This record gives sequence, C-alpha cells and structure tokens, in this order.
Amino acid sequence: MYIMYNVRVLMKDVNDMNESENEELSFKDFDLSPEVRDSLKKMGVKKPTTIQQKAIPLLMDDLSLIAKAPTGTGKTFAFAIPILEYLNMNVDFVQALVLCPTRELALQITSEFKNLGRFIKGFNVVSVIGGQNIRTQQNKLSRNPQVVVATPGRLLDLVGRKLIDISEIYTLVLDEADEMLKMGFIKDIKRIIELTPKDKQMALFSATMPREIQDITWQFMEGAAQIDVMPKADDHPNIDEYIIEVPEKDKASAIISVLDAENIRKAIVFCNTRTQTEKVLHKLETHGISCDALHGNIGQGGRNRVMDGFRKNKFNVLVATDVVARGIDVDDVEAVFNFDIPNENEFYLHRIGRTGRAGRSGKAYSLVAYMDKSRMEEIIRYTSCNPEIYNLRGSL
Repeated sequence: MYIMYNVRVLMKDVNDMNESENEELSFKDFDLSPEVRDSLKKMGVKKPTTIQQKAIPLLMDDLSLIAKAPTGTGKTFAFAIPILEYLNMNVDFVQALVLCPTRELALQITSEFKNLGRFIKGFNVVSVIGGQNIRTQQNKLSRNPQVVVATPGRLLDLVGRKLIDISEIYTLVLDEADEMLKMGFIKDIKRIIELTPKDKQMALFSATMPREIQDITWQFMEGAAQIDVMPKADDHPNIDEYIIEVPEKDKASAIISVLDAENIRKAIVFCNTRTQTEKVLHKLETHGISCDALHGNIGQGGRNRVMDGFRKNKFNVLVATDVVARGIDVDDVEAVFNFDIPNENEFYLHRIGRTGRAGRSGKAYSLVAYMDKSRMEEIIRYTSCNPEIYNLRGSL
C-alpha cells in the first residue's frame, strides 16, 4: 500500500554524491519488488543510468524531486519504477499523473509503464492525448487506471468534462518541463497542479531551468530534493558512435553507402527541419531505399500509420525530425543517422538512444560537413562521447 509521509525537508542537494559509489549501484540495491525485477530482466536492463541511480532512492523515500537532466538518459524508468513500487491495487482512483509536452512522448512513456508493470496483476496505465477520440479515452478511463500519462490541454479538457478525477493522486510528474513551457503550457500546468492534492509527491524533470520553471519549483515544490545530471557515455553502453566527414551535398549518398556496407535493414535518419526531411526522403527513394517520413506537419492519424508500418518492417528507413522523435520507441532499430547535426546538445543523446534498445547493440552515424564541425565538437564535450571516424569504402 502506498503511504504518503507528507515530508517537507530542507533543500537536499545530492549533486555531491560520490561518483564511484554511483558506479557500483545496480537495480538490486533498490530493493525492488519481484514483479519489477522480472520486468527489467525480461527487457534486458541490468544497470541503472546516472539519473536512475540518483532519482530512484529519493523518490522511493517519498521526497519530491527537481531533476535537471537531458533527454535520452533514462528518465522514464527513474520516475516509473518508484510509482509502480508504491501502487495501491485496492483502490479505484488515479494514483499517479505524468504530464509531458507531446502526444508521441506520452505514448512512449505509456509503453514503458506497460513494459515495467507487465507482471503486476491488475495494473493499468492510460494515455490521455489530443488527436484521439474523446469517447475512446472515456472508455479507457472507465477501467480505473492507476497511472495516467497526459498532455496538459487534453487532460484539462477531460477534467472539465468530469471524465477524469485527479484530486486524489499520490504522485505528479512533470516530464520535459522546459519543452512544455516552450509549447505554451505553463498556465495549464499550474492549473493542473492546483487541482491535485497539496501533499502529493512531485517530480519535475527538465533539461534546462528557465525562470518560469523555477517559478513552479518555488511556488509548488518547497523542500524538494535537487539533482543535476550531466549525460555520461556509460548510459549508452550498447551504441557504437561514428563520425562521417562528408560534404553537405554527399550526405544522402553516404547514408546509402553505409546502409549497403554494414547490411543495415532498419534505420532512422534525423533531420533538423521538415523541409530537409522531405528532401532526404526523396533522395533516398530515388536510390531505391524503402522509406517514409515523420514530422510535425503530419497529422496524428498519419503518424500512427507511419510508425505502425515501421514497426512491422513495411519499409526500412524512417526519416524524422526532433519534433516527433520522442515517440519513436522501436526495439529493433539497427542504426541512427544524424543527417543534420542537432541544434541542441541533449537532442544528440535522445536521437542515438533510438537504437541499442532492449539489450540490443546499435550504431549511430553523424554526417559532419565542414560547417558542422564546431557543433559536433560541442556535442562531444557536452556528452563525453568518443565517436570514431568512419571511413567510407570507395567513392560517393
């Protein structure tokens, strides 16, 4: 049974935790339930990432948490595991609410909750997102989920229709809070917080801490523990990273050469803009590559069809932007290509994290033209990664 301690402690800073001790931690040190341990084993997950090592003990102790951490570092498990460990399966109200900025991310988080909670009898998690039929979501909510993952706008819509009650939740998670801020959700977030119990546990995860996010922590999270996690190369042990030095005009040809040379049958190519995505898609198709595109201008129904086709191997290469990258949760992606070097450092980790999943190995190739070199060098410093130079065989 989940017990709320209503703890309000002095600001606790765990940034100085001994790194050598962190490296020794495993999931066995967290005293997890057999159900969660079995789920982790089935997924091939053995060692917690840095954010998981620091966040899970604090959240298991019922502390609220402010975590500055980039995407792609395992944040979902960091908050999902404590939530699952303290579920009360004898009540029929929503116990945990996770807010996130995009529909794709909500679906991905929901999928990870399902995988982690697969052995918990009676466990139910529901996503509440725009672009889906209200009646369908109402039917799902009528089955009394313990966990709801939602985008702010649709959640408030359903609250207004009295189709969901969040007045008794135990835990509220704000995932990628800075992205929700950029998308204009700050007022919705504050309204949702006010609709939930004052003594709830809160966990806020954000890659950056702009003033508006700090305002939320000052107003609603007094006494929360704080951690600041920089990405570590060890958090992605199954991904071999490469740099391909190539002129901008030859990037598409370089991708085709690598696909052929390495016998890669399932890959994702990331671009920075929708326009670039369409151009790359056309170039790859011209060379006989079976592919499709995913970007922000494609409606939800179209996105679902593309992702369904990719999962079922109806085409080999997905060309995508970062806008929808957070929803790409496919276990058997063999390689990721950065056609464009990402504009934000943390996007690099998130992109390459689309491969090497579920205990598999993967490869990440960054196509670096002359104008890309300074950005790539900054990413290397930020992520502490150590990519090798990949030599293309023959001429392009």
